[in-house]
Amino acid sequence: MSESQTLSHNKTNEVNMADLFKNHGIQTHGILSVTPRETHELIKQGAYLIDLRDTDFSDYKAFDIPNVLNFPLDGFEQHLEKLDTAGYYILADSSGLKSRDYVQKLVDKGFEHAASMSGGFIEWERDGLPVCTDVNERLSGSCACQLKPRERGKN
Repeated sequence: MSESQTLSHNKTNEVNMADLFKNHGIQTHGILSVTPRETHELIKQGAYLIDLRDTDFSDYKAFDIPNVLNFPLDGFEQHLEKLDTAGYYILADSSGLKSRDYVQKLVDKGFEHAASMSGGFIEWERDGLPVCTDVNERLSGSCACQLKPRERGKN
């Protein structure tokens, strides 16, 4: 590829990235919400998915796609310095209830392109999108307050 073709190719990528969230999702109270299927397509185009779930959950069932960053809620703020404020980020939690609040935190810190994935991991899995399961990290317990790894350490 010649230098002029490379520059042209890079400009094309910049234009595509500049429009990445355009015509996707629904704006509600200033926050963009995209569906799991839209998220899957946007990831293919260069967006990053930030998985906000606690590692007890994300270690058992994970998004099986590239460009996934695991930033559990309890350490979310510490990870922000690793991100480019001009990047495209879609935040997902288990059910889509908390991700909107964390999108607002990104916006407040100057991030230009942030969206929430509606329905969270539950809808992602229900839509049949790629999931990686590690049965050694499966959780069990009679109540959410008693959940613990079920298979870990059994051999």
